[in-house]
Amino acid sequence: MSLPKPERTTIGGSIGIPRMVNGLWQLAGGHDEHVDFSVATKAMDHLISVGLDCFDMADHYGDAELVIGEQHRSSVRKSTAFTKWCPAENGIKTFKQAEDAVDLALSRMGHKSVALMQLKDHVWEYTDDTYLHNLHHLRTLQIQGKIKHIGVTNIDAAHLELLINSGFPIATNQVSCSVIDRRHVRGRMASVCTQHGVSILAYGTLLGGYLSEKWIGQPEPQDPKALNWSLRKYLRFIHAAGGWAAFQLVLQVISAIAEKHGVSIAAVATRYVLDLPAVAAVIVGSRLSADSDKYTASNLAAFSIRLSDEDKALITKAQENLADIPGDCGDEYRRPPYLTATGDLSHHLHKSEQDLEVAKAAHEGKRIEYSSASEWEPIAGYCRAVRTCNTVRVSGTTANSPLSSIPVLGGSSARSQTIAVLDIIARAMQKLGGSLSDIVRTRIIIRNPEDCEEVSRAHGWAFKCVGVRPANTLIVSGLVGSEFLVEIEAEAELGFKDVLRI
Repeated sequence: MSLPKPERTTIGGSIGIPRMVNGLWQLAGGHDEHVDFSVATKAMDHLISVGLDCFDMADHYGDAELVIGEQHRSSVRKSTAFTKWCPAENGIKTFKQAEDAVDLALSRMGHKSVALMQLKDHVWEYTDDTYLHNLHHLRTLQIQGKIKHIGVTNIDAAHLELLINSGFPIATNQVSCSVIDRRHVRGRMASVCTQHGVSILAYGTLLGGYLSEKWIGQPEPQDPKALNWSLRKYLRFIHAAGGWAAFQLVLQVISAIAEKHGVSIAAVATRYVLDLPAVAAVIVGSRLSADSDKYTASNLAAFSIRLSDEDKALITKAQENLADIPGDCGDEYRRPPYLTATGDLSHHLHKSEQDLEVAKAAHEGKRIEYSSASEWEPIAGYCRAVRTCNTVRVSGTTANSPLSSIPVLGGSSARSQTIAVLDIIARAMQKLGGSLSDIVRTRIIIRNPEDCEEVSRAHGWAFKCVGVRPANTLIVSGLVGSEFLVEIEAEAELGFKDVLRI
């Protein structure tokens, strides 16, 4: 029996890949604790032989990079390997750290250049500009030839656009996307990617296995601890998308469509995602075990069917019972509800000694001044923000770049500059014990009146993310520095968390 040939596409303008990528996260533990290298390389050879010759992994996916290296050395079959760098949250921003990470990946995989190096910071806080430094270092390594293309993971549309407009050559964004996780098309992600030629690598398309015949008509799992990491994680997605009953309705509709086409539920669910705008490929989990080839035919079946208009209409009708998963792509790692295996990312939000010092000073009634190390602050006699009691006042802020190679964050886009400015303001608020949600007034100055709508939309999006609407004034005026299109100052009152809208 001949298997369907996978469709192929090109990312970054030069790398040809199948539209189904083998994801090796199951080698990271939580699924398999031991990897037999000889068995794994044979499984890789089988996948390559049927056209599934692209593999996606990360530096923390157990032995995944080493398995790639073993197959590269021992087999004549060629493959394309994507990996990710997930830097430790240690505040280090040096080029050496990035270079060491890339060199380690190359050594493990036995390659001279990484086809696609994806920064997997998860960017817990966009207020921390470490991710900008890390991307800058990857860009340098790309120029040196150690990296062919740069990708990101779980970056929201606003910050993906910010990076592109700042001059970073982003080839891919890896985000969750499925029949119940529609954030990339319900929001701006698809349009931003289409406009800028960024390919979406979609993971979670089968919800960790929930989109299968096994779960039709079954009760909701009651003991998450009895589930593997993926099933725990995507049960949270199902809850966020409207619950088990709404999910079951979608599953039953997909089952009926699968029966009509003579394929599995997984094939229909995969085909659905492949047909979405900006999706270059789906990432399907592979354990590279002795029996992994038994899933190959089922996976490839997604390339044997086409969903009719009637099929799509039935799916759309079933989706009406779903709720929108909160936020944008990747927000599951940044703000509640945290849709991860653990459901708790509080370890990324620890209090530093400086945070404790600020809290103590505020309690003692001290005036607290936060400097952002701008060269102009001591010259002009001002600071980025001042806190007195529970009031914080933030100076007029522009999209100053922390990188000498980039004069202004956001480039010539007023919308992206606004996002960068609000990140800087949010950083100042955090340093003084508050957050963007504490802001009660903003004043916006723009250079060009035609930028009013885009700046306003960026401002509206940022404050929608934190659930408040500050008082606001927007004026058109001259700004110092021809590259700056927008300047914002802000005032905040700490301690008012609940909102009454009348």
